[in-house]
Amino acid sequence: MEGACEEAQRRRGRWEYEFFRDSAIQRFEFTFELFWKALKLFLAREGRICSSPRACIREFFSLGYVEEEEARELLEMVTFRNLTVHTYQEETAEEVFRRLTGYGRLMRKALERMREEVKKDEAPSPGKSRR
Repeated sequence: MEGACEEAQRRRGRWEYEFFRDSAIQRFEFTFELFWKALKLFLAREGRICSSPRACIREFFSLGYVEEEEARELLEMVTFRNLTVHTYQEETAEEVFRRLTGYGRLMRKALERMREEVKKDEAPSPGKSRR
């Protein structure tokens, strides 16, 4: 997603900018879908069931995996993702595009926290052998 953002930025002011910007936004949509479904699976491992991106983010926050500000930003990201899917306006596209790099970092950070937690769960306990 970051590469698509960089390519669009390089083309700002040129005729093909909109194509590259819109491509980056579409990559964000795909990435977001994968992100929230990974979050849903992670939470299921924790015994928490959620059926929407917002519910999963709230559960993730309630378990202490993200700070309040990060949770707010993740919830804001859901709003912007929904705008890109259900409506299309030039101003909305520009606003979402401006936020993509930050959203990418935020998703990567949350995924890393999930990965660390899974590694802890999979590490053998002292005195026990792995099978």
